[in-house]
Amino acid sequence: MSRTLAWCTLPLLLLQCLGLEPSMVLAWVTVALVLVSSFKLLEARRPLDLRLVALLQLIAVGLLAAQSPGLLASLLQMLSAVMALASLLAVDVVGVSGIRELLMRSLQLLAAALPLALILFLLLPRIGPLWNSDLAGSARARTGLSPDLDPLSIAELVRSDDPAARLSLGADRDPPEDAYWRVMVHSHVDGTRWQRRSSARSDRLPSQTQFGSNPVGQQWWTVEPTFSKAVPWDGRSRPASPDLQLGRSGELLLQQPPAQQRVYRLQDLDDPLPWQLQPPSAVDLELPRGRQPRLEALAASWRDRPTDRARLAAAEAWFRQQPFTYSLQPGAGRSGTLDEFLFESQVGFCGHYASAFSVLMRASGVPSRVVSGYRGGRLVRPLSGSPYLDIRQSDAHAWNEVWLEGQGWSRVDPTTWVQRIDASARLWSERSDQSFSAPWWRWLQWQWWGLDLAWTQWWLGWNQVGQQGLLQRLLAWAGDWTGLIVLLGAGASVAIGLLILRWLRRAAAADPLQRSLRLLSRLGIEPLPGETFPQLCRRATSLQPDVADLLDGMAQQQQLLAHARLPRSEQRQCSRRWRQLRAALARRLQVMHQ
Repeated sequence: MSRTLAWCTLPLLLLQCLGLEPSMVLAWVTVALVLVSSFKLLEARRPLDLRLVALLQLIAVGLLAAQSPGLLASLLQMLSAVMALASLLAVDVVGVSGIRELLMRSLQLLAAALPLALILFLLLPRIGPLWNSDLAGSARARTGLSPDLDPLSIAELVRSDDPAARLSLGADRDPPEDAYWRVMVHSHVDGTRWQRRSSARSDRLPSQTQFGSNPVGQQWWTVEPTFSKAVPWDGRSRPASPDLQLGRSGELLLQQPPAQQRVYRLQDLDDPLPWQLQPPSAVDLELPRGRQPRLEALAASWRDRPTDRARLAAAEAWFRQQPFTYSLQPGAGRSGTLDEFLFESQVGFCGHYASAFSVLMRASGVPSRVVSGYRGGRLVRPLSGSPYLDIRQSDAHAWNEVWLEGQGWSRVDPTTWVQRIDASARLWSERSDQSFSAPWWRWLQWQWWGLDLAWTQWWLGWNQVGQQGLLQRLLAWAGDWTGLIVLLGAGASVAIGLLILRWLRRAAAADPLQRSLRLLSRLGIEPLPGETFPQLCRRATSLQPDVADLLDGMAQQQQLLAHARLPRSEQRQCSRRWRQLRAALARRLQVMHQ
C-alpha cells in the first residue's frame, strides 16, 4: 500500500512542478527532489526505502508551498501531503489495512497538527527571501510590461488575456471612473523607444516624507509575478506595507521583483502626493534633435503660446482635427519614425499616441514623460468576500504626464482624443467582452477568483506589520499582567498537551485492533513492518493451529469493518462478534498456559 500511495502522490507533485518559476533556484531544488524520490521509488525493495520516499515527498510538498501560494496550488499541496503521510503510515503503523483507513489516519494527524501550525504562522517572525531571483529571461516575465517601451510593445501585450493584478476596494466602494493604474515611468527617449529612469535609491522619496491627510480608505493589491520591482497603483495612495517605497517619478517599488504572487496594501488619500510635486529635470526635456523635422516644426509653432497650458491645448486641438485611427495592427511603416506616424499613416495604438505626444510637448518646451500601466478592469462581485477589480494584461495602456506650474505632474491621455477605431481593435474588444460568454461558466469563474483572492490575501498579506499589530493588541489588553498571563498560557498549553496525549493513549488502548495485537503478543507473535492484520493472523495460525478458528474469525471481522461499507447495525454486530472472538481467544490462551 505504501508503494501504491507513493505512486499516486508522484503525479500530483510533478503537476505542481510545472507551475514553478524556472529562474528560481528553489524551483530547481524542488524538481530535483521530486525526481530523486521517483527514482528511489523505482528501486525501492525494503520498507526503509519506502519510508525514505515518503519523507522526500513530504519535504517536496513543503518546498512547493513556499513557492506557490494560490488556492488551487494549496489544495493540491494538501492532497499531496495527505497521500504522502498515508504512505509513511503504511510503512510504520502495523495492523492497518486498506488505503481508506490510512488516509483517514493521515487526515487525523494533519488536523491534530493544524492548531500548532496556525500559531506558528501567526506568531513566528516573518523574514524576507534568502535569495534573489532574476526573472528577466523567464517566460512568465515576458507577459508583463517592459522597461523599454516602443509603440508596438503595448499592442502585443493587449492580445494576452493573462492576469496582471486584482484590486480589493472593500464592500462599500466602487472603483474610480478614471481607473488608471500606473506602473512604470519612461523618461529617456532615443527617437521612438522610451526607457525607464534609474530605480536607484537616490531616485526614491525618503521614507520620512510627509503624506498629508489621514487615510480615507484602503486598497489590497494582489499582483502576478513579474521581472520588475514596479507594481500597479493609482498614484494617489500611501504605501502601507513595509516592503513598499515610492520613487520620485511616481513609481511604486518593491524591495525585490515578485517571483510569485504578491500582496500589498495602500491607504487612500485626498491630497496630492509628494511625487506629483517633484520638479522636472533636464531628462524630462531631453530630445534627439533633427530626427523628426516635421514634428519639430509643428512643435515650434506652439512655442509662442504664453503658457504651458496653452501649448497643451494647442496639441489637443491639433490631434482632434487630424483623421487619426486607433488600431491594434498599425504596421511598422517604411521608416518607423514619428514623422511618418503623425503626418502619413496616422494609424496607431496607445503607444504611438503617447510617444508622439510626449515628443511634441518636449519639442515645444513642456516637460513630459510616458507612463505605462493598465486602464480599467472588470469589476467582479463574488459571493465570498468583497468585490474586486480583475485587471488583465489586455488592459495594458500607455499615457502621458506633463509638468504644469502650480499643479505639478498631470495626466494626459492623447488616445482618448482619437475618434476612429478600426475593425481589428473593435473585434478584439468584442472577443474580450464575450470570452466565457456562458453565464453559468462566467459565474463559476468569478466565484473561484473570489475564493482564490481571499485565500491569497490572507496567506501572503500576513506580514511583520500584521504580526506587530496582533502582538500590540494582545499586550495592550494584558497590561501589567503580561508575565502572569504568559506563564498561565504556557502552563495551560503543557496541561492540554498532556491531556491530549493521555486521551490518545486511552483511545489506542481501547482500539479493538490494538487489543487484538496485544493479545497476539502473548503468543510471542509481533507484527512485522507493513504486515496487515489478516497476514499476521495467518502467520499466527501456522504457529498456533489450535486457535486457527478464532484467528480466522477475528481477521474476517477486521476486514469487514475496515473495507466493507456496512450499515451501522451490521458494524455493531461485527464489533460485537470481534469482541467475543477476542474474549474466547483470551480464555483459550489462559487455559493453554495453565
